[in-house]
Amino acid sequence: MPPKKNPLNLNPLQLRTLTLLQEVARLENKPAEEPGAFLVTGLPSAHGNHFHLGHAVVASKDATGLRNPAVWTILERKGLLKQEPDQATVTALGMGYETGLRDEILHHSDH
Repeated sequence: MPPKKNPLNLNPLQLRTLTLLQEVARLENKPAEEPGAFLVTGLPSAHGNHFHLGHAVVASKDATGLRNPAVWTILERKGLLKQEPDQATVTALGMGYETGLRDEILHHSDH
């Protein structure tokens, strides 16, 4: 039997937020104490209706959960994130969680 898609039953907002946090963690590339976990020390700021994550462009509408404490609390309860005063840690479980949205919300140019 194949593994269940979205086994933690995250809602669409939580999935989008986790996808973006995973990408920020990859870009910052700051390993945390826990093996496989990464720190997130800064969040991107939108200009207009989008913002940039590395070479990708993200629509602001896909990032509403990045500034929503309730979303972060749920991700933490599910073991995907650890919140700290000036940073967050995307846990190994969070880094490995397949949201299925990376190609959908991270838009890359073809040039």
